[in-house]
Amino acid sequence: MPSDRFEARNHYEGWHQDLDVDRDASSPWHELVREYLDPSRDVAGKMVLEIGCGRGGFTSWLASLPTPSRQLVATDFAHSAVHKGRAFAQSLDLAGISWSVGDIQGLAHVDHSFDTVISCETIEHVPDPAKAIAELARVLKRGGKLILTTPNYLGPYGLYRIYLRLRGRRFTEAGQLINNLTLLPRTMRWISKAGLRIIAVDAIGHYLMLPGRTPIRLERSTSSRFIVRWFGLHSIVVAQKP
Repeated sequence: MPSDRFEARNHYEGWHQDLDVDRDASSPWHELVREYLDPSRDVAGKMVLEIGCGRGGFTSWLASLPTPSRQLVATDFAHSAVHKGRAFAQSLDLAGISWSVGDIQGLAHVDHSFDTVISCETIEHVPDPAKAIAELARVLKRGGKLILTTPNYLGPYGLYRIYLRLRGRRFTEAGQLINNLTLLPRTMRWISKAGLRIIAVDAIGHYLMLPGRTPIRLERSTSSRFIVRWFGLHSIVVAQKP
């Protein structure tokens, strides 16, 4: 864990500076969000927040939809990420995006500000994931929808983390500073505790881990989807504010 906010910000400024924009927004978690997002209901004419927007690939995809939002706010902890996101959107002549730097654990928005809040692969990298989710619930309007993705270590990657700990080594996701052990049931509990009603749960990314080899991604069976989702690495929870 970082000793202070300054250390964390410096780390993520450099981390984003060294990475390119995900131009196609084709990561597994964005694949999941696209599956569960209904643009006509969740985006068109709505107040939309993507928190932890990174370098803006998915925000730009949202802005390119034929059913535009009323306002699309893209926020990240790192100035370097926001700068890259804004430049990428401008290169595509995308308008209607409000870019800002902010902390998911203390959002600079009043209560009930957004119809839709999207958070991809962020809560596992903050000191207090439960506090972050409570903030997302706070800024949601009544009837608004939270779409949240985070790793689910209730599977082979979780066993890998245990293996590394036993070997005295530290697990890290692509060199990130904070790497919380997020489990799908735990994420669901945080969301429920924040006062939201869970309406969908899913996960993809089932891997075979073999010594000395790159993890092999297995195709999931549609017929056993209800069971195997609990062990997929890339999880999504969709919830609504009563």
